Amino acid sequence: MTMLARATLVLAEHRPETVSHAAALMRDHEAVFLEEPPDASFQQMLRGDLPVEDYVLTLDAEYPAFIHSMCLALRELSVMGISICQVEPYLEHLVAIHEFFSSGGSPEKLDPHQPQYEVYISEKQATAALLDFYKTATAGSFEETLQSVKRFARVDSRRFLLRDRMRAKALAPMIRRFNKSYIEAGQIHYLLWRMLRQDLRDPVTVRPHFLMAGVVKSLSISPHLYGPGDTLTLRYIFRPGLPDPMEDLLAARALIYNKVIRKDEMTDGNEPYPHIRDELQVIEVMKQLTLKNCAELFPLVRKATTDEARAVVAHSLRSAGKKAFPYTE
Repeated sequence: MTMLARATLVLAEHRPETVSHAAALMRDHEAVFLEEPPDASFQQMLRGDLPVEDYVLTLDAEYPAFIHSMCLALRELSVMGISICQVEPYLEHLVAIHEFFSSGGSPEKLDPHQPQYEVYISEKQATAALLDFYKTATAGSFEETLQSVKRFARVDSRRFLLRDRMRAKALAPMIRRFNKSYIEAGQIHYLLWRMLRQDLRDPVTVRPHFLMAGVVKSLSISPHLYGPGDTLTLRYIFRPGLPDPMEDLLAARALIYNKVIRKDEMTDGNEPYPHIRDELQVIEVMKQLTLKNCAELFPLVRKATTDEARAVVAHSLRSAGKKAFPYTE
């Protein structure tokens, strides 16, 4: 190990349009640490013993196009001699818990002194808060729904802190074996770079890198890809337990944002970055909404489809002389 050893925490979402950028950066590293639990089928796919298409089918993936493209890229990187490892202990424990329960185990049989129990409690609290949000968002008032959003975000922030602590601890000894390491992470895991820096110290330099920052800047719509919900959660992560003067407005905007953002994988031959452009435009649209605007829009969009909700929000904004969708119109 030399004093020049470095680890790059690469922050990006799982979208097909990010794969080429990620693969290009991965080629400049000796090791790639993926944000997923170890899977024997994954190693078979890397070796070419399992077709990529068959591997993707085993995952029931939320973003199959992304997974398919990334697997093809990872295969090429593996052939080049780059070490590719799956490291996500929180999710690994979660898989083990599900297997334990499916084989007849119960929560009472989990050892409260083991990490699995901590993961179980974290997931139990997050699931309860999420179910409460869904129930409230369906039939509760705007004010009640706002409170449920904030409760879930606070619980979720604690879950992310636990997940990042576990991952930093697991990654540190592995990273020390390489001079250049690429660490995959979703954008919500920004604090992970500080945890890694603390665990690794010298002689490994750790730096965060927003994978699509160049694309975001070139589109000149919004300076970042953090929607109001993620922004609220990050504020709770960095300032746990402290009052936040922006939390009501961010929670209110998150309610509307979640109704108008496009969630399915998009492909458009005329637009190389459909997800990023849509996210940036929606983020900018949300910045125009006041708490009162959100309260007025919420009952109109709470049971609407994405397209219906976008139409409602666009009409409201245009009536007020503000920009709607697309934001650049």
